[in-house]
Amino acid sequence: MKHRVILWGTGFVGTMVIKEIIEHPSFELAGLIVHSEEKVGRDAGEIAGVDPIGVIATNDVDAALGIEADAVAYFANADTRQMEAIGDMAKALSRGYDVVNTSIFPLIHPKSAPPSFVTPIERACREGGTSFFTTGIDPGFCHDLIPMTLTGLTGRVDTIRVQEILDYSTYPNPHTLFELMGFGKPVDYDKALMIMPGSLTFAWGCSLHILAEGLGVKLDEIREVEERRAAERTYELEIGTVPEGTSAGLRFELQGIVGGEPRIFVEHVTRIHPEVAPDWPSSETGDSYRIFIEGSPSISAELAFRGAGNDPNAGGCLSTGMRAIQAIPAVCAAEPGLLTPFDLPLLPGRNNMR
Repeated sequence: MKHRVILWGTGFVGTMVIKEIIEHPSFELAGLIVHSEEKVGRDAGEIAGVDPIGVIATNDVDAALGIEADAVAYFANADTRQMEAIGDMAKALSRGYDVVNTSIFPLIHPKSAPPSFVTPIERACREGGTSFFTTGIDPGFCHDLIPMTLTGLTGRVDTIRVQEILDYSTYPNPHTLFELMGFGKPVDYDKALMIMPGSLTFAWGCSLHILAEGLGVKLDEIREVEERRAAERTYELEIGTVPEGTSAGLRFELQGIVGGEPRIFVEHVTRIHPEVAPDWPSSETGDSYRIFIEGSPSISAELAFRGAGNDPNAGGCLSTGMRAIQAIPAVCAAEPGLLTPFDLPLLPGRNNMR
């Protein structure tokens, strides 16, 4: 049986996912909701760069949510519109659609998320008898599914560190790079949203909480550490310029304190060129996600995602979207409510080899 999906949001992730859904024998694209006026009326296949399929993009949400479908896959950007995104998804849930999304990171771990996020979703799930699942890559499966699987191979875990090493020069969202991360701004610029006190914990705290829950421990607190580096030359990116002397590297770490000691770590090493901050951690394989478990036994693992043109940002973002899509059958089969990876079975790439 094919699961019929309404896809909501055609940014970097959503556009790539359209093509995968079209070609996949387990899913059928039933509808497409867009925000951009220029995409309204266009065929979904055209938006994805393939042949037309007869599904026409609309910004009429009420009309789209009248289509017969099993689930809504919500990929709309919510960095500065979180409550609006929650309202969107609550509407879909209350109308009987199960929802998967990659937009509201704190809902990866509902127990630690703000009540203002959780309450509307819980209410909508009750009204619609529906289920809701949030995922991503980081926060997401690189912090929950994969490291928790590895901890199940140990007898004792002393510390665990999940590390992202990524060159963001090909990331297509200028708002994320220049406004949220503060690239291209003075190194001491203090208005970038991501480095304001508490922002890192708001976005990535869910990762530490879900790791702690998986390990059966309680966090005393979460500590934030961040460091920036200036560009030693000017970088001309496709989406903007990072002048010499401005911020070109951001390294941050969240430390989960357990029993008074830092034992759970989420670290990001972000550059706009591989030559920035050469003394910071790097990988021989290039951009990657690394997991280090100290214990009995100690385990290290590295994952590298590559998309079209060997682009790590495209590879990682496509995997982000496909984790959500591949979860749809299990989410539809689950009891109503907010789900976490603990509530889902193993999700293999069924029918992916064809």
